[in-house]
Amino acid sequence: METKRMRRPQQPAPAPDSEREGPFWAASAAAGRKPSRLMHLHPSTALLLLASLLLICVALSGGHRSFPLDRLRSKGGLENGTFPSPGGPNDRFLHGLLAAGFDEQSCLSRHQSVLYRKESPHVPSSYLVEKLRNYEALHKKCGPNTELYKKAVEQLKSGHGTQSTECSYVIWISYSGLGNKMLSIASAFLYALLTNRVLFIDRGFDMADLFCEPFPGSSWLVPLDFPINEFDSFDMKTPKSYGNMLKDKVIGNSDDGTSTHSLPDYIYLHLSHDYGDYDKLFFCEDDQRFLRFVPWLLLRSNNYFVPSLFMIPTYEEELKHLFPEKDTVFHHLGRYLFHPTNSVWGLITRYYRSYLAKADERVGIQVRTFETDAGPFQHVLDQILACTRRARLLPDASGQDTVASTPNTKSKAVLMTSLNSGYSENIRNMYWEHPTATGEIISVYQPSREGYQKTEKQMHDMKALAEIFLLSWTDVLVTSAWSTFGYVAQGLGGLRPWILFKPENHTAPDPPCRRAVSIEPCFHAPPFYDCKAKAGADTGALVPYVRHCEDMSWGLKLVDQNEW
Repeated sequence: METKRMRRPQQPAPAPDSEREGPFWAASAAAGRKPSRLMHLHPSTALLLLASLLLICVALSGGHRSFPLDRLRSKGGLENGTFPSPGGPNDRFLHGLLAAGFDEQSCLSRHQSVLYRKESPHVPSSYLVEKLRNYEALHKKCGPNTELYKKAVEQLKSGHGTQSTECSYVIWISYSGLGNKMLSIASAFLYALLTNRVLFIDRGFDMADLFCEPFPGSSWLVPLDFPINEFDSFDMKTPKSYGNMLKDKVIGNSDDGTSTHSLPDYIYLHLSHDYGDYDKLFFCEDDQRFLRFVPWLLLRSNNYFVPSLFMIPTYEEELKHLFPEKDTVFHHLGRYLFHPTNSVWGLITRYYRSYLAKADERVGIQVRTFETDAGPFQHVLDQILACTRRARLLPDASGQDTVASTPNTKSKAVLMTSLNSGYSENIRNMYWEHPTATGEIISVYQPSREGYQKTEKQMHDMKALAEIFLLSWTDVLVTSAWSTFGYVAQGLGGLRPWILFKPENHTAPDPPCRRAVSIEPCFHAPPFYDCKAKAGADTGALVPYVRHCEDMSWGLKLVDQNEW
């Protein structure tokens, strides 16, 4: 499936022979399997070998016995056969972000991702780590098949709301493309953390095939026998949406958030791009006070609505403690929640080890166009080349017949993702037909070329998730304006990408791109309403850490105040 490259494909590195490679083989020999050789060693050499054996035994007695030493090496794995240490560069629990206690073989990606991705400079706060452990306990207490869950379901079946339910829930409804889904799940989970709710996600067509369970000892999937099962029917016209119930005066709330009507058994939150003014009142403090009394909330969104949660005064102090670096919300929550299943993980790791692992530098280029025609388009290709050259991510093709190279010549692997293969083919051919001005060796790869977006198709989504993770493992990243696919990759990787501006009138924009100010995704459809003033307002100018997006002037994103 890979595009033709300028040089021979790099073959997957053979799995190390655990019987003959690495420190364990040396230690076995030193331990006496070949005593005649050991006896002929110089005494100082023998002592050194015995000391090494003792150190290895000490390491084996620690808490990491189950970690697979023979998995991956060099850039894509364990270096020198050493164990990852908690808090160190290969900390598989990500400084406490991930919980222990999972069966590693059931979800290899959970603890192996750290072996591929560079160590993040962003460490989760101790408050966030504690909050996640508390949430996991709540999810286990109120999750599927528990007595408290059964009690809450019986209340839901009764058709009447109550304020006395011990457990309350938010159910995420599967909707839109994969990037949108991941962004809205992270948003829903943050809302669950802030409101002490349990998050369930709708299985959709393939969610269970894409992601491992993120919470120990319980499932986040909506139980199959859940009494509400026609999730596809929920939209902006649903009578039980919060906006419609407010507009029709079916519900109401006083200034202190208490209800002026009887509580409903559940409320549907329509937070998609087409939501109305009444739906947007969800982001107001008085409305949040009312919603806390509703035990079941059903949420449908294709947005990353986190920035607007930061502007609700009720949650301001909590969010400050959870995320001292305000522009790391998706980075931390994404790495906590999204662990590809073993099938997807195989797609990711096989491709990485075959084509990307041995390069000196990896450059990711994510291309998404919103044209009605299929493409490829010359103006988009021109824009990509102009951006990567101006940002000095890729070298010029010199046009000379030969360029001197040295044994230290740098190699760059360019990972391109696009529904169309034309862009990668053109760039690959350019570097094949002409040497680079710097002498660097450029290889261009594109894992898939689906032609058009096939939402809810299992293999299409599996390949999309694989490409998101591969992009997140690059050293530098170029993304396309408005693309949630790119947002997810940059967030998982902790990368500030160069964003290709959206072309107008089939013309490459000038400048072609700009560097993102933060690693956070953009909220494409925020409300423009000041809840305190009860009037329209520019919500990108109300607080210093929420600003308009680089690629969408009306969108909102979180920024670190020191970077803006």
